[in-house]
Amino acid sequence: MNKTELIEKLIDLEWEDFEVKEAKGEVPKSSWATVSAFSNTSGGWLVFGIKQIGKSFEIQGIRNPEKIEQDFLNTLNGNKFNVHIATNQQKYLIDSKTVLAFYIPVSGKKPVYFNTQTNTFIRRGSADHRATNEEIDAMYRDQTFGTKTSEKASGTSKESLSSVSLSRYRDYMARFNPEVSYNRFDEDEFLSKLRIVEDGECTYAGLLMFGKREVIERNFPDFWIDLLEIPGTSYNDAKVRYTFRLDEYENLWEYYFECFARLKQKVDVEFRLTGEGFGQELSPGLDAIREALVNMLMHADYFSPGHPRIRIFTDHIEFYNPGGLPKPYEELKGKDISLPRNPIIAKLFRMVKLAENAGFGFDKIETKWIEYNNTKPVYDLSFDSTIVNFNLEADKETTQKTTQKTTQKTTQEILKLMKENRFITTSEIAHLLNRSRSAIAKQIAKLKENNQLRRIGPDKGGHWEIVEQDKK
Repeated sequence: MNKTELIEKLIDLEWEDFEVKEAKGEVPKSSWATVSAFSNTSGGWLVFGIKQIGKSFEIQGIRNPEKIEQDFLNTLNGNKFNVHIATNQQKYLIDSKTVLAFYIPVSGKKPVYFNTQTNTFIRRGSADHRATNEEIDAMYRDQTFGTKTSEKASGTSKESLSSVSLSRYRDYMARFNPEVSYNRFDEDEFLSKLRIVEDGECTYAGLLMFGKREVIERNFPDFWIDLLEIPGTSYNDAKVRYTFRLDEYENLWEYYFECFARLKQKVDVEFRLTGEGFGQELSPGLDAIREALVNMLMHADYFSPGHPRIRIFTDHIEFYNPGGLPKPYEELKGKDISLPRNPIIAKLFRMVKLAENAGFGFDKIETKWIEYNNTKPVYDLSFDSTIVNFNLEADKETTQKTTQKTTQKTTQEILKLMKENRFITTSEIAHLLNRSRSAIAKQIAKLKENNQLRRIGPDKGGHWEIVEQDKK
């Protein structure tokens, strides 16, 4: 954060990653709650030497910046907190007054607390809130992100699985991914290779995906995927609570098909036959909704007291997923990072081509829904849940203009970066513009197609040449 960015933060009160403290002569005691909250949520800047007065700020500066800096860092490195907290710090001189800023990153060892576990805080809006016991439990589960459902479910066996669901899955794999080697395995090798069963016991993931319901419920007492159709734009304007609610089904594989059958009624679908004679449903909207559904099932925290839930309102579809993201949304989206909470479940969906092979599918969901509806999905993210909303009744003309303006702006930014550095790579552009590499690659391809850009030489060692357009 440079000085200009600091000033911009002081103008806008609506921030989640920025907190100011007066701190004239010593570190304020309230700082420790903010450190805990930033560490447990999404990180943020803690700034000393600024006083908030109502909706404005007064830069007061601090009298002894060296002492305050050392006291603050010594506390973070001492025994007050349960984990070590690394920081980045900046010193600013504004109107001859010294201001100190410390960046507190999100921790990989949550919960982060001071003195006792009851002093665990999270960030909501622009305030620090003491975490509940349920929220603290979710943080401990996040320490085993990607491993918990890979553990074995004690007391289970191959007989704990539904033979009907397994047969349906293998038939689906043979149809939609016929070249994959798993099709050639007998049942025992199939279950072992895909880690559905290990050493004679089901993994939690294998049980959730294909288990018999009565066995799943012994390990997950409140197991269900909730889907409701609500006749209104919210519960408040709905005459009845819901007109449809999904029944209980055996396992995740069966839930997937039942949920998808209800969801595809909400988007326009074109039906065609493939060259092999299979029926194919074509719709970018359907692709986006399917990816969101599979994402929910792959990344849910099944040990949470919450449940994956889909609410279909008259004007939007909402996917609610218990369990936060392992990294900030922008990083996961921009770098196509693949860190599934339930890697075995993720692989099982990918082996039948129902999910992307990399990342969280954010780019595909967004691109396909824009193509279908001219609006972007809206994300509501917190440390212990993920919500995504798909607008069903878009103002298509307005949103199309907005999309075009965004595309034009990005195009201008790409060309500007290339003018400054003709050897810049697509990945470097994506990083600088906080966009996915695939999105930038598509816009570069369009620039070349429109004869606005040329690539001189090979991908490695070559450079960009911008084609100057004739001005009439």
